[in-house]
Amino acid sequence: MQEVASRPAHLTIPNLLTLSRIVMIPVFVLIYFLRFDWSPLVAAIIFALAGATDWVDGYLARKWGQMTKLGAFLDPVADKLMVAVALVALVEGHNNFLLTIPAMVIIGREITISALREWMAELGKRASVAVSYIGKVKTTVQMIAITGLIANAPDVGNWVVWLAYLLLYAATVLTLWSMLLYLKAAWPDLKE
Repeated sequence: MQEVASRPAHLTIPNLLTLSRIVMIPVFVLIYFLRFDWSPLVAAIIFALAGATDWVDGYLARKWGQMTKLGAFLDPVADKLMVAVALVALVEGHNNFLLTIPAMVIIGREITISALREWMAELGKRASVAVSYIGKVKTTVQMIAITGLIANAPDVGNWVVWLAYLLLYAATVLTLWSMLLYLKAAWPDLKE
């Protein structure tokens, strides 16, 4: 009897979930910009599903002992791509400074911290800028805010939109706070 070839070790279920987030990005963009009546809700569901897979893939990787180098690389890339693309789409859709300011701060922070982590990894000190609890709270608040903004038209008379803006600003404060914590941890190496 011939053995069935097993899948490569790096193609774990957690890694496939992470890859699915990346695949969801163009689908999200397409649906968001279709402008049918159902587009905002479906785009929000896709974004929320992507956010849920972020939690699920990490949980499963730890529970099943399937943490891989590929997953460690792809997971933050998938998160940052999904959030950045959603924020850029929302900035275009809402076309106001209330959304543009936090979007710039959040995307700028992600680029800064990614560069900081890469630099610290070159020094062999990646663990000193590992994801913090504040970063996890920030991500959760940010995902809820972005989902609410995607699901609703940019109507300033809609209380859900205002609540989503409020949550996005809370996420922005947490974004800056977590960035300061990362920079503080790296400061001894930065000032050399």
